[in-house]
Amino acid sequence: MKRRKVEIIVSVLFNIILLYLIYTVLKTHMTSIIALSLAACVPLVDTLYHLIKDKKLDMFSSFIFLGIVLSIVAAWIGGDERFILLRESYVTGIMGLVFLFSLLAPKPMIYYFAMRFTSKKSVITKRWEEEVSFRHFIRIMAAVWGIGLIIEALVKVVIVYEFPISKALVISPIAQYIVIAILIYWNIHFVKQRKQKA
Repeated sequence: MKRRKVEIIVSVLFNIILLYLIYTVLKTHMTSIIALSLAACVPLVDTLYHLIKDKKLDMFSSFIFLGIVLSIVAAWIGGDERFILLRESYVTGIMGLVFLFSLLAPKPMIYYFAMRFTSKKSVITKRWEEEVSFRHFIRIMAAVWGIGLIIEALVKVVIVYEFPISKALVISPIAQYIVIAILIYWNIHFVKQRKQKA
């Protein structure tokens, strides 16, 4: 259990915090696109490491890497001020679609997230194989997160195109945090509710 907690902390530090620090430092010395491209090597390295170590694709690192690649593409496209403000929303919307389309796969994206951040992999694997209700539970979470991310993207599109740029700069991030907070709150409540039923 202790070892698993250390692995989770290392994974978060490596894939998110280290990535952000590298990008923050590099963008003061070069263009944002180049800095982001170099920072993208962090989750890519982690994905390759797990691919070699476990002989299977690490979905968590791959998901983060995909998000960064989409951000780089959006940055290269350019556009007017409003389009630039919506870069993150395009990425968020696509990631939401990835969650939804993963429902068509044998296992949805959120299943791999759960596997990455749990110390009870064997339990989750067994429950997925044996319990229909558990598979339904996981798929509901994937669907809600997918829809939630798409809603967040659409809300930001409305804000950016309905408000002046100066106001959109302030309102847009607030709306983003509110939607994500609602999703996290729902997720925690949904998991607790299932545990109580169990």
